[in-house]
Amino acid sequence: MSSKIHVVQLCLVSLVALATLIISQGQENDDPVRELVDRLELESYKNTIWGLAQFGDRRQGTERNRRAVDWIEQQFEELGCSPERLHYIYNPEPSPPRTRRPQPNEHRDLTTPTGGEVGRNGVGPGGASIYGYRAPTGVNRDLMAQPDEDIRNLNNEEPINGPRSEVYCTKVGTVHPDEMYIIGAHMDGHGVNQAVNDDGSGTALVMELARIFSAADVETEVSIRFALWNNEETGLNGSRAYVEQRNGLQGIENPPGSGRYPEPKWLGMIQHDMMLWDHGAPRADGTVSMDQRPEADVNIEFQSNSDLSAESMELAFFFKAASDEYNTDYPATVGPHMTNTDSTPFMNLVPSISLRENERGAHTGAGWNPTWHTPLDVWTTFDDEDFRLGLNAAQTTLAAIARLTDANLKD
Repeated sequence: MSSKIHVVQLCLVSLVALATLIISQGQENDDPVRELVDRLELESYKNTIWGLAQFGDRRQGTERNRRAVDWIEQQFEELGCSPERLHYIYNPEPSPPRTRRPQPNEHRDLTTPTGGEVGRNGVGPGGASIYGYRAPTGVNRDLMAQPDEDIRNLNNEEPINGPRSEVYCTKVGTVHPDEMYIIGAHMDGHGVNQAVNDDGSGTALVMELARIFSAADVETEVSIRFALWNNEETGLNGSRAYVEQRNGLQGIENPPGSGRYPEPKWLGMIQHDMMLWDHGAPRADGTVSMDQRPEADVNIEFQSNSDLSAESMELAFFFKAASDEYNTDYPATVGPHMTNTDSTPFMNLVPSISLRENERGAHTGAGWNPTWHTPLDVWTTFDDEDFRLGLNAAQTTLAAIARLTDANLKD
């Protein structure tokens, strides 16, 4: 008798386990965010970066930059995300020559009170504290520093001041077309290179999200704008022009009664700037490893001294929660030193965050990325482990935005 009872109990346990499995699979299949994230593909992301690389560094004020803007517009059109352009004039006043503080010739004492070889080592952008060894950073526009003749030829035109344009497109919300999240990156670069990382990696990320959200079977209740800024490298001029021209138009129906909102109310601004390289800190000799470190992560940053720091921090942790659930390879971390990127002009107007490969103040400014603004920012410098970090940043933003806009898939 007891053996029969034992068999029945085993059968019941098996049935419960089977039912649990079926329910969990059904829940996964019913998760539109998971399905959207699964549509991100490494090769598609890489192909978009490669397409951008064909225009060299896409430096503002050059024909290569204008052709890249045209190409992006064409890609948006083919995706079914109707592109629009914002026009502005870039004609800055001549700036006085910059002088750098003289560097001492003597060897710096990098010992610390606790006996370590390196410790606190200065202040970085945005109020960050730098620890560890530092490596020099700066813009290298020396044409002959680029060993690849084809890339040199792509980049030999110098910029001129004058008219500029940048492209954006919009996924219109089905319930709240008058509200939107802005997903941005800057498409220009410099440094006699192909601007693969800075910021082809962010530009391609935005274009890949536009591809997925513009699919015929995808609906979002809230609008999403995919914006690719120009003139970031000259002082965020493209994003500043957007804020100056569009801020006062938010939420206005035009024409009245049409149900159309050329500039929906801003709910959040999410910038992507340099997504591929997290190889660790410089060594004592200033060199950096060429391998992605196993503990690489996506940095999600807000600016702690902005007027909306609390709201921006909340948005940053919402994105981190999305990464915790949907990222496949690399986690995300949150930091308070977003600075010198295209979310800056928005940060006192709307919750704003920036996703990037390293902490902007403590890492990038301390020389963690030797490709930054140098001839090394070319296709052959990076491998699939680098590109995969950018793909994980795309997973983070796609998952968070899909949740924020109540994205769903039509039957």
